Amino acid sequence: MKRPFRFGVNLVDPAPDGEWRAKCRRAEELGYDVILVPDHLGMAAPFPALVAAAEATERPRLGTFVLNAGFWNPALLAREVATADALTGGRLELGLGAGYVPAEHEAAGLPFGSPRERVDHLRRTVEELDRLLGSPEYRPQPVQRPGVPLLIGGNGDRMLRLAAEHADIAAFTGARAVPGGTTGHLAPITAGELDERVARYRELAAGRARPAELNLLVQQVLVTEDREAAVRPLLDAAPHLTTAQVLELPILLVGTVEQITAQVRAQRERYGFTYLTVLEPSMEAFAPVMAALRDA
Repeated sequence: MKRPFRFGVNLVDPAPDGEWRAKCRRAEELGYDVILVPDHLGMAAPFPALVAAAEATERPRLGTFVLNAGFWNPALLAREVATADALTGGRLELGLGAGYVPAEHEAAGLPFGSPRERVDHLRRTVEELDRLLGSPEYRPQPVQRPGVPLLIGGNGDRMLRLAAEHADIAAFTGARAVPGGTTGHLAPITAGELDERVARYRELAAGRARPAELNLLVQQVLVTEDREAAVRPLLDAAPHLTTAQVLELPILLVGTVEQITAQVRAQRERYGFTYLTVLEPSMEAFAPVMAALRDA
């Protein structure tokens, strides 16, 4: 039996109290299942923002998408997670990643580390959270049992292995950091490359008792009658791709509502993605697609 679709929106623009709550209510009105907050300097602090979102809404779940483990001490993070789960009424979903923006670590006075060191720290964080939050003696206690759902996002083999071992939700970015970059700029991977990454995850997760939910972060939603014209400005950012390859990118949904709806269904068949996250600028544009997918 196929999983039903779930849809999340990642709120990337910080805002004062009234404006923040209003856009959270708007996300709920549009039908989003999850309201998410990233973990970057210059954006809202994740846990206070999610608690405010919980107070402004009734139905959506609330998640970090994703926390940069390098910013967090595991013991202090466990306290934040348990408190936020309690204050949101058990609606929290915890997203974790290894971090990919060296400039943010420099600004925060924190070591960035090699890819291996960052993944090692993430693994230690996941294991320590399991130990602490799984203990009946731990205080404060999270509301959800057996635990707060865990999402792990990444594309490399070690990240996929960690997700296969621990994550309730395995998240794919459909992009990778540009080698040597310091600002976190991401370059898209092709549809075929994503096929290989998802296949590798499935291989690593073959022994799971219960399959994880598969998530994809969609970078842009462009509702248009002219698909080629809509993506033309994007070709400069991906000179290694043809127009046809750009139109096939899983992280780009472009076309009429009917075409985008068909693309999302096709991607569920091809990759298994049933949980899609869009960025805040696409929140309104994607809403008719969500409605069409649910009405089908």
